[in-house]
Amino acid sequence: MSDTTTHAGAPGLRPRLPNAPAAAAGPSKVPAVTAVFWAVKVLTTGMGETTSDYLARTLGPVPAVAGAAVLLAAALAAQARADRYRPAVYWAAVVMVSVFGTMAADVAHVALGVPYAVSATAFALALAAVFGLWHRLEGTLAVDTVRGGRREVLYWAAVMATFALGTAVGDLTAATLGWGCLPSGLLFAALIAVPALGHRVLRLPPVLAFWWAYVLTRPLGACFADWAGVGRERGGLGLGTGPVSLVLAAVIAAAVLWLATGSRRPARANA
Repeated sequence: MSDTTTHAGAPGLRPRLPNAPAAAAGPSKVPAVTAVFWAVKVLTTGMGETTSDYLARTLGPVPAVAGAAVLLAAALAAQARADRYRPAVYWAAVVMVSVFGTMAADVAHVALGVPYAVSATAFALALAAVFGLWHRLEGTLAVDTVRGGRREVLYWAAVMATFALGTAVGDLTAATLGWGCLPSGLLFAALIAVPALGHRVLRLPPVLAFWWAYVLTRPLGACFADWAGVGRERGGLGLGTGPVSLVLAAVIAAAVLWLATGSRRPARANA
C-alpha cells in the first residue's frame, strides 16, 4: 500500500513507493507546482518558439543552434551548481531548454526533412525511454524528489524531451494538418484540462497527470505565441516574432523576480 504527499499546493505529486530509493538529502532543486509554476512554464514555451524562429531567421540556422547550445550548457551547469531551487537560475535553464528544444525539432524537419509525425513519434519514444530509465533507477518520477545528482540529470533529460515532443506535436497540428496556430492553441488549451480533471474526478495518478500536462504546455504556449507573431496571411496577428519574444521575456523576468523576492521573504508568524 502506498500513500501520497502534497507538494506546495499540488496534491499528491509524489507517490511513496515501498521499494523506492531514498531521495538525496537536501532541499528541492525544482519549484513547487502551483498555478504560478504552470503560468510561467507556458510563457517560457511561447518565448522559446518565437525566439527560436527569430534567431534562426536573423543569424541563420547553424549559428543560432550553436549559440543556443552554448547558452543551454551554461544554464544547465549553473543549475547543477545551485544548492537549492533558485528561481532565476532554474527558469533561465527552462527558457534555454525551450529555445534549444524548439530548434532541435525544427532542424529535424527543415534541414533533415523529417516529417513532424515521425519526429513526434521519435521524441515520444525518447521521452518514454527517459521515464523508463528514471523509474527503474529511482523508483519514482515525482519532481519534488529532485535534489541533485542522478535524479536531477534524469529530470532535465525528461524536460528536454518534453519540449522537443511538444514542438513537433504543435507544428504537426498547426502546419502539417493545416489547422493553423489559433485553432491548435485552443485544442491544446482544452487537452491540458484533461489531466487536471482526470486527477480530480477519475483519480488519475498524480505523477502521470503532472507529466501529461507538462508535455502539453509546450504546444499550448507555442501555438498562441506563433499566432501572435506570424503574419496575417498565415492567420496570425502579425506582431512579429522579435517583439513577441521581448514581451514574453519581460513578463517572465517580472514573474521570476516576484518568485525570487517571495522566496527570500521570511514567513509571517500566525497572530
